[in-house]
Amino acid sequence: MSPVSNKKIVIAGGGAAGFFAAIHAKAAAPDASVVILEKSRELLAKVAISGGGRCNVTHHCFDPKELITRYPRGGKELLGPLHRFQPADTIEWFESRGVKLKVEEDGRMFPVSDDSADIVQALTREARSLGVEVRLQQGLSQAEYLDSGFRLGLTDGSSCECQVLILSTGGNRASGGWAVAEQLGHTIVEPVPSLFSFHVQDAVIEGLSGISVDPVAVSIPEMKAEQSGPMLITHKGLSGPAILKLSAWQARELAERKDEVGLEINWVAGVSQGDVRRDVEQNRKRRGARPVLKTVMYELPRRLWERLCGRAGIVNDVQWARLTADQEQGLWIALTAMPCRMRGKTLNKEEFVTCGGVELKEVDMKTFQSRICPGLFFAGEVLNVDGVTGGFNFQAAWTGGFLAGTAAGEWER
Repeated sequence: MSPVSNKKIVIAGGGAAGFFAAIHAKAAAPDASVVILEKSRELLAKVAISGGGRCNVTHHCFDPKELITRYPRGGKELLGPLHRFQPADTIEWFESRGVKLKVEEDGRMFPVSDDSADIVQALTREARSLGVEVRLQQGLSQAEYLDSGFRLGLTDGSSCECQVLILSTGGNRASGGWAVAEQLGHTIVEPVPSLFSFHVQDAVIEGLSGISVDPVAVSIPEMKAEQSGPMLITHKGLSGPAILKLSAWQARELAERKDEVGLEINWVAGVSQGDVRRDVEQNRKRRGARPVLKTVMYELPRRLWERLCGRAGIVNDVQWARLTADQEQGLWIALTAMPCRMRGKTLNKEEFVTCGGVELKEVDMKTFQSRICPGLFFAGEVLNVDGVTGGFNFQAAWTGGFLAGTAAGEWER
């Protein structure tokens, strides 16, 4: 059905999903009035600061079946949507608008310029050229469903009406999107943080902030959960992809345990425990007169190696040939199964990701339209969808924004 000239589409939230939804709503309904409401003073703030200011736009993976394995929540529901708009489409969209993307070794994709401003400018330029209206410091505080659409209460005390409403306010209660979704009859899966660093106090890592090891395997034995990849020692504990993936997949269980659990670290994840034991024994035989502390194994950072030796009771100038059986066992355990404890977390407030949001059973994932409230659509982290680090959350935003925006533009009462 063709769009009508008096149709008004309001998008609550001026982030990645909101802009993409607005752009595609206007493309689908050129004669409609399309308005983005942004509560803050800044548009696309998360896009601007993500990836250290580089913006991890998407991931170099073009198989939807593989892609959905990177979403702790919502993966199964994203399979169909990703067949309709996936990373290849994201790449084509940005590159056709002058933003070339590059692939890094781990599959993450960034602008060739390493400047997130290119992504921000591409989105704002496209929205402006299509005639999308943007209102800053005017957020959505409440919504009432009418036969003709919605009556919206705004944070500046004003109100307006629209025929179609898209909620893309992100995964944060303060943004108001979840409250509005509840007002319109939706269930909110209780949000908890995802993608965070672990607070760990342990003599092995104390004072080693900035040291990175790759690959490392980190497990939570009581949850039978493990993730591997690069790991970074911070001044408060542990971070990096291995930790962030573990935090994402176990987000709800960690929240239930108040972020206090036992961890086990394998510092040499690419080597089997049996091979480590064999290598330690060979060093006893071949380098008997050499001090253990001066024989760094597996190209580990020297200071970390010395700490791991200390954990095994190996100090000063102890030679390989003089290792006791307990020290030898202690060394390979320290290397492959070092126990420590998580006692809290650190959130990256600017790139905050949540586990939780609008219940997906209440959303038609073909169009991202509400099954409860006609004319209401969703896009981005307002939904109970979240991915691991690596560009997957942005891809969910582009996919949801494209489908929600297009369907909203085409939809008529």
